[in-house]
Amino acid sequence: MDYQYLVKLKQHPTLRLLNAESFPLIISFFHQTYIEPNVRVLSQSEIVEKLDDYLFQLRQAYGETLHPRTAREYLDQWASGESAYLRKYYPPQGDEPEFDLTPATEKAIEWLRSLVQKQFIGTESRLLTIFQLLQAIVQATETDQEARINVLEKQKQAIDDEINRLKSGDVAPQNPTQIKERFYQVEDTARQLLSDFRQVEENFRQLDRKTRERIATSSLNKGALLDEIFGEQDAIADSDQGRSFRGFWSFLVSPARQQEFNELLQKVLTVDLVQELRPDAFLLRYKYHLLEAGEKVQRTSATLIEQLRKYLDDQAWLDNKRIMHVIQDIEKKAIHMRQMSPKDKVFMQISEIKPSIELPMSRGLFLPSRNPVIAMQEIINGASEANTDVLYNQHYVDEQQLRGYIRQLLQEKPQVTLPELCQRFPLKKGLNELIVYLNIASNDSKSMIDNEHRILMTWQTEQGQVKKVTMPLLIFTR
Repeated sequence: MDYQYLVKLKQHPTLRLLNAESFPLIISFFHQTYIEPNVRVLSQSEIVEKLDDYLFQLRQAYGETLHPRTAREYLDQWASGESAYLRKYYPPQGDEPEFDLTPATEKAIEWLRSLVQKQFIGTESRLLTIFQLLQAIVQATETDQEARINVLEKQKQAIDDEINRLKSGDVAPQNPTQIKERFYQVEDTARQLLSDFRQVEENFRQLDRKTRERIATSSLNKGALLDEIFGEQDAIADSDQGRSFRGFWSFLVSPARQQEFNELLQKVLTVDLVQELRPDAFLLRYKYHLLEAGEKVQRTSATLIEQLRKYLDDQAWLDNKRIMHVIQDIEKKAIHMRQMSPKDKVFMQISEIKPSIELPMSRGLFLPSRNPVIAMQEIINGASEANTDVLYNQHYVDEQQLRGYIRQLLQEKPQVTLPELCQRFPLKKGLNELIVYLNIASNDSKSMIDNEHRILMTWQTEQGQVKKVTMPLLIFTR
């Protein structure tokens, strides 16, 4: 970190954001809109509406002259090339722009979060983590077979000693400080992992940008250019970052790993000491947050392949266009030479070609057409035997009314389950009403469908019949 490097560092987007005049507005709005609910992307209409509401709240609290510009003007400024606090782009499907945080902006927010004074700083867990990582590196790089066996034997002996102590009833008491310290480290690491995904996505996006620039400015032929591009893509896929992301993705999409992760998370969140810490609600949906972030990186990586495909299509179109120009040039010269007959009768020769063979017996026999016979009969009106009463007994489920039930209960408590809703507002339309609740939960990012817990829902029809259905547990949150 010499003097010249720090002078150049002043132009970094993170430092420009921290020095911006509207720095409190930008950071507070981004944290409330993106970081706290863990939202990856917002459309232009959504973010404009949220910024309008936020500006209205600030002006009501601190005066009408605070931040006089409109929400759209602020967003255009934050997404411009000079600021680049937001990334504005058009999705592959749709004509409405979307906004996402840049890695530099998220780094600034994470750094500011680290300035908040914590209850205590966990030093033991960090030292233990360093010690375990060092042990893993030593074991992975150890080439002496006897040394690795000795290490494993020591671990085996430690496990056997622990089992014998538990069988004898010697159970060590819980250390509340250690549990709190490790749980805080879990929360910090989980948030840092989610924030790192924007940087990984930005790296893939820079690769795609470099590939487009190379295609546009390269003078190589198609084969040489493709060989160079695919070679670079293979090098990136085999790099440390590419291998690490592939390992992360294979771990995340494994059903066995997902089940193990859910079980561990549920057990930890039910510990009394952990509940006293009021764990962040984002941990309940952490698996889905990771899948969403990883899928977004995968889509960004796939744009490189799509760009190569478009390049091949464009090259094929250009090749066909050149062929058509050659054919048109030949036709023009033929028309020009039409009145100039050659002196020799034989002015062009064609090598002997293979004769075509047509066998008379291979042809099909003649079949005369058949004229259709139309019978003149009187059409008799029929009578339907179906029961049409069901057409007049249909009922309608009001989705807005069910959403109102959910909002009414969420005003009383931070979260509410489906059985609590049905206890307060009994089912009137039966299975149709449950399906609407399920549709509301699947389309709401703040709701959760817990497939691990199955519940039994019962209701009574108008005829007095009791019906039951087993379904996943629905949890609605604020």
